Amino acid sequence: MSTFPISRAAAVFVGLACAASLAASLPANGAPPHRVAADVTSARPVGGCRVFPTNNYWHADISQLPRHRRSDAWLRHMSPRSRLHPDFGRAYGDQPVPYGIPITVVGGGHRKVNVRFHYAHESDRVRYPLGSDTRIEGGRRSDGDRHAIIVDKANCKLYETWNTHKRNGHWTAGSGAVWSLASNKLRHDGWTSADAAGLPILPGLLRWSEVKRGKIDHAIRFTTDVTDNRYVWPARHRAGAVNNRKYPPMGARFRLKASFDMSSYGKRARVVLRAMQTYGLVLADNGSPWYFQGEATGRWPSSLISDLKRVPARAFVAVDTSPLMVVPDSARVATH
Repeated sequence: MSTFPISRAAAVFVGLACAASLAASLPANGAPPHRVAADVTSARPVGGCRVFPTNNYWHADISQLPRHRRSDAWLRHMSPRSRLHPDFGRAYGDQPVPYGIPITVVGGGHRKVNVRFHYAHESDRVRYPLGSDTRIEGGRRSDGDRHAIIVDKANCKLYETWNTHKRNGHWTAGSGAVWSLASNKLRHDGWTSADAAGLPILPGLLRWSEVKRGKIDHAIRFTTDVTDNRYVWPARHRAGAVNNRKYPPMGARFRLKASFDMSSYGKRARVVLRAMQTYGLVLADNGSPWYFQGEATGRWPSSLISDLKRVPARAFVAVDTSPLMVVPDSARVATH
């Protein structure tokens, strides 16, 4: 149940650019601007940190955006008879840890280490807070994508790596990325990340705490098997197997139709489905068609997973997100 930051049909570069620094100013109450007070937002923070500003692309309401002119063509080339597949949940002994991408939260004093990157020319070559406490996708012996997502809760800084290993006492990874969670700054144009689209993974993960609370305020990361060798804002990188605009590019965003009948779905499934209508799905990597990602935790109810597997791909449309863009190098969205 893993996805791939490089195309299954052709190898592509993997890596990331340097992240923006934290905002220096403080709000009137004197709290750091990247920390979330309980009454500031209904979103669920990670380690006390807001997962990017509220005017960030991942938090944009797309329910009223126009349908993309290539929506029908893209959907025809994305296994339209498929159903959604939650790429997370209990493993039931199939692997030592739950399915999904785990999140590790560390303090500001956590020891940082050097990492040797396979795609060093596009990686953020700084020291990373990796250690024995780092949770790796699929477990330490996994042969999958082995993503690691780490949030420094003191500085609200996000670290992400792909193909993460510790060998002979040294850490290695395919690529590495660092973001300020207080910034809307994007990667260098043309650079990738731990995801093929060059986007951060964390803001697109479905988290149990937000589903349980009944409030999801962001788009959800998903994959398909064949993509066009192009990308659309705010994606920064392509990883396509074809040069054909009938296939979706990295960064394409899809919305569950407002007319979709969710009356037969459970209460928690409806929370997810409403988020898919409001914020949608973002195509961020190559992998199995219509697999969408969540955090790795054993708390996901089996009934919720079963419910979400019933949603047909044909219930989605692609949307034109170009009206959201303010400037090409920022994930800040226009407000109307």
